[in-house]
Amino acid sequence: MSDPRNPFEEMMRLGQQWARAVNPALETFTPKGFEALWPTMPRDLMEAMMGKTFNPEGLDARTRLLVTLAGLTILGAQAEAQVRLTVRHAIEAGATRQEVAETIALAGMFGGVPAMTRAMELARGVMDAPEEDRA
Repeated sequence: MSDPRNPFEEMMRLGQQWARAVNPALETFTPKGFEALWPTMPRDLMEAMMGKTFNPEGLDARTRLLVTLAGLTILGAQAEAQVRLTVRHAIEAGATRQEVAETIALAGMFGGVPAMTRAMELARGVMDAPEEDRA
């Protein structure tokens, strides 16, 4: 017990060492690189898969994505890749920048200011990116 190292730091060090042993490319892996593997679904496909096609009286895809964004924000916007993907798909489904911002602001009432601020930073990164980079 004479080792003063932080147990979390030691766990991270061992995890990184294991990742290098399994696959050296994992050492430089980033969530944004993973996001590039998931193209933005076309609006019509989103509406068919998660909109009113199979549930005519239900929520449309745009609304479902905004509700998802609210939930991700309330959880603390910790799942950065999921927040970015949800914003990207919500915009494709027809949500405006104002609607995305209002959704995050309202969720901030439940998740707190730090969660709202982080979600807004992530959303702004998506919305400010050139349109061709969002695909």
